[in-house]
This record gives sequence, structure tokens and C-alpha cells, in this order.
Amino acid sequence: MTEVTFECTEVRPFQLQPEALASLLRWQSTSVNQISETASPVAHPARAASSTSAWDLLRATSVTDATESGLSCVRPLLLGNAPIDWEAVLRLGDEHGTSSLMYRNLSRLGDVVPSATLAALRQGYETNIHKSLFLARELIRILDCLDALGIEVIPYKGAVLSEAYYGDMALRRSGDMDLFVRKRDVARIKSAVRDLGYTQHVPVRQDAEEDYIAAGYEWTFDSPAGRGLLELQWALQPRFYAVDFDMDGLFERAVSATVAGRRVKTPSPEDLLLVLSVHAAKHVWGRLIWLCDIAQILKQETLNWDSLRLRTRELGIERILHTTLRLANRLLAMPIPAPIENAILADGAARRFADEIAINLVRGISYDVEQVSYFHLMMRLRERKADRLRFLTRLTFTPGPGEWDAIRLPRLLFPLYRVVRLARLAARFVRG
Repeated sequence: MTEVTFECTEVRPFQLQPEALASLLRWQSTSVNQISETASPVAHPARAASSTSAWDLLRATSVTDATESGLSCVRPLLLGNAPIDWEAVLRLGDEHGTSSLMYRNLSRLGDVVPSATLAALRQGYETNIHKSLFLARELIRILDCLDALGIEVIPYKGAVLSEAYYGDMALRRSGDMDLFVRKRDVARIKSAVRDLGYTQHVPVRQDAEEDYIAAGYEWTFDSPAGRGLLELQWALQPRFYAVDFDMDGLFERAVSATVAGRRVKTPSPEDLLLVLSVHAAKHVWGRLIWLCDIAQILKQETLNWDSLRLRTRELGIERILHTTLRLANRLLAMPIPAPIENAILADGAARRFADEIAINLVRGISYDVEQVSYFHLMMRLRERKADRLRFLTRLTFTPGPGEWDAIRLPRLLFPLYRVVRLARLAARFVRG
């Protein structure tokens, strides 16, 4: 059998640089209510500004409705007088994760699409099919192993999301396998997947693992087939983001889905909508495929909006959800759901965020997650002062790999790592 190897983007444990945190603290000391309405995104070196025609074509070919009606916005763009920069279109499809949808839609209009463009898209489409099938097989192998040990996990995104909400594994690009797990099961799962050939991508000191699990949210694993192919997540985000999602409730509300003929558990549509909205916000909605995922979930007619609105209020993420739904409406023409429409239209902050983010997407601008502007934005996205303060407090006092690597303390003295973190921060203050 031919060996299959896949390369994924390297994933490192998150660690805010002390100088960035120092600047954030200086900013916060003015007033938590005096939050700037602008942040400072930076141009991503891999993304140049997109031409309007290329961006419009990206949006138009990101629909899942492949009927003539669904493609009605595509043909006028192809037959217009303006020349199409097909290289830019292909680059955007790759960057935004929608190239498989783009191929499916453009292949139905092949008489007006350059053959070289279709050939490039077809190659990527077929590569994604092979990788998706491989990941589905690996997922089933892992689930079977964990089932035998009596360990319950919940796969989401990837092949599960593709089959459950797109109806076709080939239409959404899969990069890895994401599993929600319970904290208490992390050590056992780590041992089980090691027996299947998976190793930790970035090892954590053994005596620091307990603290890492308490403050972090995921472990990434490599396999002989590639790096970063498996992620175990016992929380939605690192603790400092202050979105304390009820993971036990997520397991209780899980529903059944099918992946390559095998029944699996996956988050309920309501949970998945919140999970993916928070995930997209964490990455500043930087890829169109994340909004495509949201749009597919919104097509579920049985969404319980009363429950959704209650839980978004409890979590303090109404602004995040409103911004997400506004972006799906603005960029993909997804109607805003009627049960929440009035609340979204009344949320001026969400409208301003959506305007800013949509403009930055077209311009190819992204945020550096280690810069102060990013953390300003994450705080601005929270509508409650208490959540912004929790975010900043946890960010300030939660030690991580940087502190553990800076000085090695015995387990008994681990609480002193908070002091180490503050000392490193103070040193940055002194140096200006």
C-alpha cells in the first residue's frame, strides 16, 4: 500500500509575549469602558489585497446550492467585461478553505471557465477527497479504540461536519480530526492514541501537565502520516478567553451523526453554532469557510432559538453571535434568523464589527494573535464588563509554557509560577 503523508500547519501552545501583555495592561488601566472602536490589524504576508472581482467570485462560488438558481450569481461574473484574475481566485479559494465548493460550482459552468483553472481545482478537489477518506478511516479507528475502553468522545468539524451539514464529505476541506473530550479522560486518551501511533506535537513537562490541562484547552498529536492530525479538546478555548462553556452539557446534548457509515456522537446544532461562532471570533472570522459552516447550520429548521439566546446571554457572547450572523448575511447572503433578527439589528457594536471585519477580509488583512491589537479586539467583542475583566485577569495571572521554561520549580512550588509570570511582566514594564 502506498504510504500517505499529510502536512498540517504547525500548532504551538499559545503564549502571549510579556511585552504585549504589558501594553495591554497599560491600555486597560485607563478604563475598561473606554474601549476603542478601532483596532490595528496587520497585513498578512501571505495575503495580498483581493481584487473586487476575485472576491465577488469567491463569495458566489462558496454556496452549497448547486442548482441553476444557486449559481445565478456566478454566471454574470464570468461573463462580465472585467477580466478575471484566475490566479487570485484560486489563491483565495485555498486561503479561505472553499476550493472544493468552488470546483463543484465552477465545473457546472465549464464552458466559461479556463480549462487550466478547472484542472487545478479538480486536483485540489481530488486530493481533499483522498485526505478526507483517510481522516475518516483514522477517526473510526480512534473511536473504536476509545469505545473499547469505555471512553466517550465527541468528534466535530472535519469529516463529521462535512457529512452532517454539507451532505458530502468532498465539499469541505478536512485538515485534521477534532475531538471534544472530558478533562478526566485526557490522560487515558493520550495513552490510547499513543498505542495507535500518535505522539504529542509539542510535549509539555510531565510535572506541568495538570496545570496545562487546567489552563489550556487542547493537545495536538502527530502521526506517521503527518503533523497535527489529531486534536483533543477538553475546553472550547484557553481559560483566559473567559468563555466557560458547559462541556458536560455539550456531552449530554450530543446528537447522532454518520461518518463513512459509522454512527458517532457530535454536538447538537445549537451547541455547534455557538462553538463555531466562538472559534471563528477567536480567529477574527478570517476564513470564509467558517461562515459557510455557520450558514449550513442555520439551514436547520429545528434550531431552538430560545435555548440559544439564553445560553449566549449566560456565556456573555451575544455580541460574538450577532457579529457572526451579520457576517454570514453580508458575505454569503444568508438570511438573519427571524427569532433573533430584532436583537441583531439593534446591536450597533456587532454591526460595526461586521463592517470592519468584512472590509479587512476583502483587503487581505488579518490580526497577529500575539499583538496587543488582537487582545483589544477580543475584549471589545465581550459585551459585559465582568467578562472583559475576567479575560484580562486570567491573561495576567495564568502561567504557561513560557514561565515553566523560564525557571524550573518543584511541583510543590508551582503556585509561584504566577509570581514568575508577574516578574517577567514587570521586567517588560521597566524596560518600557
